[in-house]
Amino acid sequence: MNDCVMPTYARQPVAFEKGAGVWLWDENGKRYLDAIAGVAVCSLGHANPAVQQALFEQAGRLVHTSNIFRIRRQEQLAGELIRLSGMDNVFFCNSGAEANEAALKIARRHGHEKGIERPATIVMENSFHGRTLATLSATGNPKVQAGFEPLVEGFIRVPHDNVAAIEAITDPNVAAILVEPVQGEGGVRVPAADYLNRLRALCDQRGWLLMLDEVQTGIGRTGRFFAYQHNGILPDVCTLAKALGNGFPIGACMAHGTAARLLTAGQHATTYGGNPLACAVAATVLAEMQRLNLPQRAAQLGEQLLNDFRRRLHGIAGVVDIRGKGLMLGIELDRPCADLVGLALERGLLINVTADKTIRLLPPLIMSDEEARQLVTTLGDLLSDYLSTP
Repeated sequence: MNDCVMPTYARQPVAFEKGAGVWLWDENGKRYLDAIAGVAVCSLGHANPAVQQALFEQAGRLVHTSNIFRIRRQEQLAGELIRLSGMDNVFFCNSGAEANEAALKIARRHGHEKGIERPATIVMENSFHGRTLATLSATGNPKVQAGFEPLVEGFIRVPHDNVAAIEAITDPNVAAILVEPVQGEGGVRVPAADYLNRLRALCDQRGWLLMLDEVQTGIGRTGRFFAYQHNGILPDVCTLAKALGNGFPIGACMAHGTAARLLTAGQHATTYGGNPLACAVAATVLAEMQRLNLPQRAAQLGEQLLNDFRRRLHGIAGVVDIRGKGLMLGIELDRPCADLVGLALERGLLINVTADKTIRLLPPLIMSDEEARQLVTTLGDLLSDYLSTP
């Protein structure tokens, strides 16, 4: 490992040289099936021709000017996101954590507008919202928070998928709820089908903002462009990143209704966010997603993979649950299984383990049926061997 790089990652002993579609090649020419897509980022796969062309063309025209001036590419991208989402406006930034920071600032502005001196946001156990101090404080994982205290105040934590626990909160300082439609880092936890509907109704009743962290679930991953569209609702705030740029850094915080009017000039800003290059790439991603009808493909292939894994792993001791929504799947085991990542690499497969015991699969949405069958076969064989070992 290179000592010049700060050791903040427990990296696998492989470096990739090139990619194409759902495949990656390492420095020695070995090919790998990518079932994590850069952690839900490369939904169009690697080296997508349309994304390449957008990068080359825009980089040759204009990369950056700053938000001191109008940015036509940004305005066009915002318009397309609003058309697809039903929201009212967008703030562009560089990452999911930044998008969630913007959401949390909107929540506090909402609280202050209501006369709340110290506004609070309800967040969920086992959630993940980012690594900045505010998003780390909102995150429901003590392991990633340890050593960074004091955390930012203003968060009330409740169990995930438990509306009754939220209904029981009587704190007058609550201004908003921040929740992932499906918990990713928390182990691919899919809540009850009416969970978001009930949260929407509760927020309407109590004057709270419903803020959805769709950094991982957004842009087609769950089978709709945005996960909340499965429920027929609109959130007050929705955050995006990851797949929006297919690997090029861009984040977005979309707002609706009252929330869309809370931040005014000078109250929030970013240097790079929404520059012409990032927006040209993101606009191309949205166009390709629609041209290829990839949200529908994610729904169909995700259901197929769930069924195939359930058949392949049926009766294997040690498999606790197989769950997911669209192409966001989790296979929970009865034991910690982080070593599976390295064992899968040996077999030419990229997977991820989260929440200690859950294999998380986030393949590119362009994965073919044959590649999906290869994923089931390779991972199924690996798990059969792994779980039969004392």
